Amino acid sequence: MKLIRATTIVAALSIASITLGYADESASQKFSKEELHKLVREAHSVDQYRQLASYFRARQIKLQQQAQAERAEWQRRSQDISSVSMKYPRPVDSSRNRYEYFMYEAGQMDQEASHYENLASATK
Repeated sequence: MKLIRATTIVAALSIASITLGYADESASQKFSKEELHKLVREAHSVDQYRQLASYFRARQIKLQQQAQAERAEWQRRSQDISSVSMKYPRPVDSSRNRYEYFMYEAGQMDQEASHYENLASATK
């Protein structure tokens, strides 16, 4: 039973890591924090809006994949009923909190990407 669960987790994590590579390649550019803030402040053209939208979409995809990996870890940890898992904060709580964080951040990236996609389509 443990072997099947471990194999499933390894397969899920390897698929997630492979698709993370594709998500990174799908972003048209990688911006530093300063470059991103500058582009957000100075964006006025359709191309700039599209760059920002693709950047935020790629971040959303990456965060969703991290959330799914953390969800698998959350499910794995919820199976553990040993005395160590009963101490606060429990490992299952940490995984659940990280899953919720990644999903929240993915939602924020979705809103940002939608905003810039709407701006790009409105300025055509």
